Order: sequence, then C-alpha cells, then structure tokens
Amino acid sequence: MKVRLLIAACLAFVTGAALAQQAPTSDAPATKEDILKLFDVMHNRDEVQKVLEQVVQQMQTMNREQMKKRNPSITNEELARMDRDSQEIFKNFPIDEMMNDMIPVYARHLTKSDVDAMISFYSSPTGQKLLREMPTIMSESIQAAYPHMQARLDEILKRMDERNSPGTHKKAPVNRPPVQKD
Repeated sequence: MKVRLLIAACLAFVTGAALAQQAPTSDAPATKEDILKLFDVMHNRDEVQKVLEQVVQQMQTMNREQMKKRNPSITNEELARMDRDSQEIFKNFPIDEMMNDMIPVYARHLTKSDVDAMISFYSSPTGQKLLREMPTIMSESIQAAYPHMQARLDEILKRMDERNSPGTHKKAPVNRPPVQKD
C-alpha cells in the first residue's frame, strides 16, 4: 500500500510539473489515444519501473536497519530471504494494468488541450531533462526525508512494542460513583 502511494505521488509530481507549464485549455475531452501518447512521451512505463526498483532498494535498506534494531541476532541468511521476498513482490508488479487504470483518471481531469500542452512540454529538451532527472530527484528527496520518517517509525514501533510487551498493560482505573457520607 505504501509503495502504491509512493508511485502515485511520483506520478502526480511529474504530472504537476507539466500542468504548471500548460497553455489555456479547451473543453474537449482527452481521448485514450491522447493519454497513451502522453504516457509514451513521458516514458511512464520505464519511469514506473525505475521508481519501483528504487523503492525496493530503499525498502530493503530501511527494513534491514529496522530488523537489526529490533532483532540484533538476525542472521544474514534471514535478511537475504527478506530481500528476496520483497523483490518477488515487485517482480510481477502489474505496471501495464496500473497504467491502463490511470487512463480514465487522466481523462477525467485533463482536457485534450491539457494533454497536448503536456506532450509539447515533455517533448521539449527541458521536459525530457525533467523526466531523466525525476527519479534521482525523488530518490534524493526520500533520502533527505528519511531521518524524519525513520524517527516517526521508531516512535510508532516503540509504542507498539510497549503495548504488546507482557507486563506493560496497565489496568484502566475503575470509575465508581463517589461514596456519600451521611
């Protein structure tokens, strides 16, 4: 779920940059073919694949660090198995299906003029540079934000451990009506 949100955020960021560059729009709806052309110019399939690969690497790094903190005796074999499991999840990730699912969403929010302007932008040298640099920009952004994410994750895991550890459950105070004295 987190991975899907990250991918969606990356795609939204790339699309948002293009929308900032667009010309005035008309009301004509974008067709499936218009949007597929946009996806092609944006190299969406390749970019989603790159983002997934980076997400897998970053998840493996974060998971390894977290597992070592929580279980210092974890073996390299167990960590390698965990890495293989996460790679297996993404190996058969349905990119084409996901992109097909996005077409109606783009069509709902973008007109033909919007899509044409985005195609024009992403066909330009600046648009192509943005597309080439976006995975690195996103990766570096995630790395820059990682200490904050890790600190929050550590806090959450600590609270979960405290709640789930034996002997740490405190009994809730019993609310009794006050005793009346005559």
